[in-house]
Parts: sequence; C-alpha cells; structure tokens
Amino acid sequence: MPAIKVADFAFPRMEAPDLDEMEEFLTHFGLTRAERTPDALYMRGTDGHHHLHVAHKGGTKFIGFAYHAVDEDDLDRLARLPGASGIETLNEPGGGKRVRLTEPNGYQIEVIAGLERGAPRKTERDLVNSGSEPQRRAGRVMRLSRSPTPIQRIGHGVLATPKVKETVAWFRETLGMIRSDDVYAGEKDNVVGSFNRLDRGEAYVDHHVLFCVHNEKTGLNHVSYEAHDIDAIFQDHEYLKRLGKYEHMWGIGRHLLGSQVYDYWCDPWGRVHERWADTDRLNAANGGNELSVEEGFQSQWGERPPERFIGHASP
Repeated sequence: MPAIKVADFAFPRMEAPDLDEMEEFLTHFGLTRAERTPDALYMRGTDGHHHLHVAHKGGTKFIGFAYHAVDEDDLDRLARLPGASGIETLNEPGGGKRVRLTEPNGYQIEVIAGLERGAPRKTERDLVNSGSEPQRRAGRVMRLSRSPTPIQRIGHGVLATPKVKETVAWFRETLGMIRSDDVYAGEKDNVVGSFNRLDRGEAYVDHHVLFCVHNEKTGLNHVSYEAHDIDAIFQDHEYLKRLGKYEHMWGIGRHLLGSQVYDYWCDPWGRVHERWADTDRLNAANGGNELSVEEGFQSQWGERPPERFIGHASP
C-alpha cells in the first residue's frame, strides 16, 4: 500500500536569474501573476488555485514538484517517513502546510494541504460547429479572443533520469501514483519511459501526472499546462512565434500516449513549458499498459520529437 494517494499536481518550483523576464515569459505563455515578493514569483491560471508556478530569484536550478494532499491526515502519514521534513507551515503567498521529501534523484517533493483557493475565472470561448453537431454555433460567427489565451490548469511534470525504475517506484509507493503506460526498449523489464496517473478510484483523471524518461543526465524535461481548446494551442503558437523572443522546442502535434495536442516552448533559460489541449482521462479501473519504444514514443500526427527535446534535462 502506498503511504498516501496525492489529490493533484500543484506546481513546479524553480529558480530564475531575473523575475521580470520570468514573469514576462509566463504572461506570454498564458499565466497571470498571483503574487510577487522581492525574491519570488507566483503565477496562476483560471482554475482557482492560488498559483500553478513558483520561481525564486537565483540561478537556473530546478528545485522540484509540489502536489496537493487530500487533507492534513496525509501530511501526518508522510511526516513519519524516513527523511521527511515534518509538517511545516508555508510562509509564502497562498499559505497552507507541507511535508518535504526527497525523491531518488535528489529533487524536493512537497505535499501541501490548505493552499489558498479563490473563485475560478471564466474563459469565454466560441463553440465549434462540427460534422456531428453542425448547429452548436448556429447564427453566430466565430471570433476568437486575442492571445495569449489563459492557461486553465497545470497538467503534469516530466523528470529525466538514469534511474527510471527507482524513481517510478518511489512515486508509486510514496504518493500513490499508478501506471498508465510503461515504455520499454528491447526486453520488457528495460523500462525507458513511464507514464503515471493519480489514483482517485472511480474518478477520472489525466492520463499522466508524472512522466519519467530515461536520460544519462538528471533534470526537468518539461512542465505542462492545459489550455482551453485546440484553437488556443494553434493561435498562441503563432502569437509566441511572432514575438521572436523564445525558442520553440517541439510541436504542434498530437501525442499517442495521452493524446494531447501539444506545443513546447523554452523560457529564457531553456526550461521547457508545454501548452496542451484534449487529454485522455482514465480512472483506476482502466489499468495500465506496456508498449515498446517503437510504439510508444510517437505522435498520431505531427513531427517526431527532435533529439534536443528527447535529451533535454534542466538540472
């Protein structure tokens, strides 16, 4: 039995040499400022969570991931684990309490209870007339809102690691994640990528909240956010491209595993942030799969991932 079953992904925590530049990028990306202190930046989406991204003034270090606990009882259970921090009060915007742990690659994992929430922000988007529902927008012309379109919520984080099996086992045993798809090269026990989702019983959740991918280097491969719809992915791709300020890493395409329509961009220091729409959603009864690397690491449409993306790791 896992120690707990986390409720949701909360945010990545990282450093940035210039918080003005970090905020400018994330604003163009579709997040908005929640709060800013002299040494930290907290950015939010539309879903009501106080923040979905934390950057501290510093270097370019990736600090780790934070997850929401179901309640404070989860923190009590985690605090008893070897190496756990004990329950701490978060002295930063959004508040709450947390327990800090260290996963096998040395990154900080926070489990948080009581992070401040507000009312979700409504996003107006036009309905799509489709072949099966040709009258959804009857009598109205489509006029999309201007870019950047707002990010709705956080989706998943991806760790690059030479220790895929050990890392995955830790997240499953400690935070209660379950397998969606394990991808192997050659023999089935040679797992080179593992897609893991939350275990919320009968409730449907994203295809993955954590992906671990084999790399000789260790670090953040990317962090991922949900946009409202596929139009938002395409129109903001053009918007970011026109700015001419940021490196485009990969996209647009549709994944096979997870099925998201994706687009990947680098922040000013090369940390990769993904915008996506339309993921598969599964519950515990859907089980998991094993696929060969030839099957698993491909897109349903779009270009193959470039080597610089496959090998990317921001330490």
